[in-house]
Amino acid sequence: MHWILLRGLTREHAHWGHLPEHLRLAFPEERFHCVDLPGTGTRFRETSPWTIRQIRRAVQRQVAHIPGPYGLIALSMGGMVAMDWAQDAPEGEIQRLILINTSSGFNPPWHRMRPVVWPTLLHLLLLRDIREREAQVLALTSNRQVNPGTVQGWYSIQKQRPVSPANAFRQLSAAARFRPASSRPLPDALLLASKGDRIVDWRCSATLEKRWQWPLRLHPDAGHDLPLDDPEWVVQQLQTYLSDA
Repeated sequence: MHWILLRGLTREHAHWGHLPEHLRLAFPEERFHCVDLPGTGTRFRETSPWTIRQIRRAVQRQVAHIPGPYGLIALSMGGMVAMDWAQDAPEGEIQRLILINTSSGFNPPWHRMRPVVWPTLLHLLLLRDIREREAQVLALTSNRQVNPGTVQGWYSIQKQRPVSPANAFRQLSAAARFRPASSRPLPDALLLASKGDRIVDWRCSATLEKRWQWPLRLHPDAGHDLPLDDPEWVVQQLQTYLSDA
């Protein structure tokens, strides 16, 4: 099966770090594709749409050459794109859905984005010093990988493929206004969340668990960027989930 990996707000394929490598080693028979959202990564010169639905349609056009069915592994805002895709897809097109620290739209705004983060994000949108901005984003999203090497890596990514403030604002607006349909997109999916997430309250994932009877696995201390903080744990949870399916 072909797996599509989707990142979140202003992040791109290179921000997955070592996770794709771990996935390919653990599942050599599968194919994994890191796909950038409009306005990020290889598509940084594009204008990001104003809605999650439009972003999802752009992603679908980008992967149209990849034969389905698909599995989706999606983090944060990427999880919203994945949910919207799964709810709209023809039967059988999406066979696996893995959502990581996503904000469901069924929770109050102070769960979807913790209030303490709001002024920080507005500050980051206006901060022109790329290195300092990336250092602050890393400090906000990671609990384990805040070090000069990762900061330098993220700085290099933004220097090569910068996300414009306008696209960052468009993505933030799309995420804030997203509401999934009430119907469960798949009978089964895997929810992964971090209790140490300082951006999205893990109870957003717990709401999906309760609402749609999907299994939820909680990491005790990783940050919002769970794949960066503990890619081995993510792969282990996926291995267990798929072996039990």
